[in-house]
Amino acid sequence: MGEEEKNLRIRRREPGRDAAALRCAGSRRLLPGKTGVTDDPSDRANDDHSPVSDQVLPRSQNFPLSWYWAAPDGPTGKPGGRLRSTPPWKEVMAPRANPTLRQRRLGAELRRMREQVGFGGSELGRLVGMSPAQVTQMEAGKIGISVERLRTIAATCMCVNEPLIAALSGIITEREKPGWWEEYRGTLSDDFVDVAEFEGQARRLTTYSMAFIPGLLQTGSYASAVFAQAVPPPPRHEVDLRTAFRMQRQRIVRSGATPYSAFIHEAALRMQFSGPAVLAEQLDALIEDSTQSTISIRVVPFDVGAMPSSSENFTYAEGVIPELDTAQVDTSLGARIFDAPAHMARFRSLLARFESRALSEEETREFIGSIKKEMESKRE
Repeated sequence: MGEEEKNLRIRRREPGRDAAALRCAGSRRLLPGKTGVTDDPSDRANDDHSPVSDQVLPRSQNFPLSWYWAAPDGPTGKPGGRLRSTPPWKEVMAPRANPTLRQRRLGAELRRMREQVGFGGSELGRLVGMSPAQVTQMEAGKIGISVERLRTIAATCMCVNEPLIAALSGIITEREKPGWWEEYRGTLSDDFVDVAEFEGQARRLTTYSMAFIPGLLQTGSYASAVFAQAVPPPPRHEVDLRTAFRMQRQRIVRSGATPYSAFIHEAALRMQFSGPAVLAEQLDALIEDSTQSTISIRVVPFDVGAMPSSSENFTYAEGVIPELDTAQVDTSLGARIFDAPAHMARFRSLLARFESRALSEEETREFIGSIKKEMESKRE
């Protein structure tokens, strides 16, 4: 073996020793076992973990995925740049500590997209140039992706639902300021904050409540009484904080910004958390709220008979498209969020049943008024 050929082989094994030689026209030949397809550099803009000054060699230069050229003004500041073994947007994947509800929903939709075509995480990663760990983090909402990456994944998974792809692209590209609820994160439990975010992003809200008046329609006195009934009882300052948070949540409904419909079981209208006086005040507020054009309140009376699964208190939030509808269910252990298609079909079925059996809005006002009079007579 000649000395020149021996030196050339050494340089191929150690690309950093002669970067200039690898950049020349004759350096496009790949090493054995290497692929000539580079990753999509457009992902860097949304992943928030790559140096702005790094430049990626175009696909036409046919460099292996494991090599890329950093510009002279890159992180090292050394003239002439350098070759590195891993693209910068693959090196540092700083997961989000607390992904938002919308970021988690984006990940869930990507997971469903993958599962519907029967791919495992490793297989999808191999097809779109991601590691299995990155796929897992993406589907958990812990790392971001670009719109280009989203469309690559959709095409790979044979998803032809363009309205869904466009809606998911909107989640990626939106750069809104953090919602007001983020000020409470770390002070209140994540369940409280997630519910406010869930409501704040909805196009329309519909609730069903059997145990108590829906939170978006509660008076301050009634809300405080509900929170005080928790087991174990929270301290007074915690009750006040939760009540203030709930009053702030109501702005989207009372301002008319988000259309709102409430189905309330008669049991909730009669449940007394702090005596007849507080309930009478709450019922009076319900009657007043029901006169607003963007608020619909309808009662499900006892005499309609038993309704399967009607004991759940839940909120149904409509998204920009039906595929992004979401439901939130109150439980004794906190709020639970549902978005699977089968769950959403069930909630829609329940709402259709309430719609067919509940009193009309006018009948509801009269019905609430009669119960209010009962409560007023008890406090005298």
